[in-house]
Amino acid sequence: MEATAAKEPQDLLRALEENPKARPRDLAAQLGVTEADLVAARIGLGVTRIDASPDALMPLLGGLGPVMALTRNESAVSEKTGVYDNYHSGDHAAMVLNGAIDLRIFPKYWVHGFAVEVETDNGVRRSLQVFDAAGDAVHKVILPLDADPSGWQSIRTALATGDASQALSLEPRAPVEGPKSEPAKRDILLKEWERLTDTHQFLRLTAKLRMNRLGAYRIAGAPWVRALAPSALDTALETLSAQGVEVMIFVGNRGCIQIHSGPMHTMKKMGPWQNVLDPDFNLHLRSDHVAELWAVEKPTRRGPALSLEGFDKDGALILQVFGKRTDEADHRPAFAEVVAGLNSAEDADQKKEPVA
Repeated sequence: MEATAAKEPQDLLRALEENPKARPRDLAAQLGVTEADLVAARIGLGVTRIDASPDALMPLLGGLGPVMALTRNESAVSEKTGVYDNYHSGDHAAMVLNGAIDLRIFPKYWVHGFAVEVETDNGVRRSLQVFDAAGDAVHKVILPLDADPSGWQSIRTALATGDASQALSLEPRAPVEGPKSEPAKRDILLKEWERLTDTHQFLRLTAKLRMNRLGAYRIAGAPWVRALAPSALDTALETLSAQGVEVMIFVGNRGCIQIHSGPMHTMKKMGPWQNVLDPDFNLHLRSDHVAELWAVEKPTRRGPALSLEGFDKDGALILQVFGKRTDEADHRPAFAEVVAGLNSAEDADQKKEPVA
């Protein structure tokens, strides 16, 4: 969907009334509009436009107390409960850094903001929702049903833009960048890879060589990367949970990356969804969307940083999983042992039944 379908706000309101139990994202897809279109249709009916900029919004959130932070992409949803504090502003990249809410924020994608109230069977659900220029969700802040609404109301008042329009002007969605490789530069890639001292240097390296993350993985090979069977991601998550290994799980989109640090206690597979259902952390992963899975090692000053990285069929990054790092070390032996035991993609292909 590159642009919003021609549907009037009253049509969207009718669809919302006729489908009260539908998830907004799913209903929007059915209607051929964006989730932001559905939210905007309710302006004046429990929804208020607010300033979406992180510098305006983030400093106000700490007063809400414990809330849910939700960040998602097409294939994974991360939900963390905690307090928003320790915000660091930045024109290109901003951050929220604390034990529970850990975000990497890219402000230029924080375009449309809304304060939202929705009646549920258990009470009024209040949230603050941010969308990008194409109408895709970037980040949501969701209050507990029993929370004092006064803090949320104060934020709504402070950040209200006064724009009462129920229609949005949206831009076409930028296409996913597929894998970009430069096989002739593989030797340079490997030589520079070996010299890395921090994981954040990797994307600068690939950009310099006119590659991207997935493209570099596809040509690098041993000792830095190993292609794994996509099904190995479920195996890894379940094993890490069973062994109590503390991990870092990165789930993001163009505008926000949300990080969970800690163990995963309660795993529950439901159809294509792999779920972590813990009191302060939920992960919902469409395992069937994982088309490529890579074990990736990058050298750092604190030792090797090992990750599992899943991509969809178009080459979009779904999530990354690391062993939980500390200030002293990027390496967690228990995580490395689990990764070492996962099936390689070649092994999985060899086990497939031959086509008659």
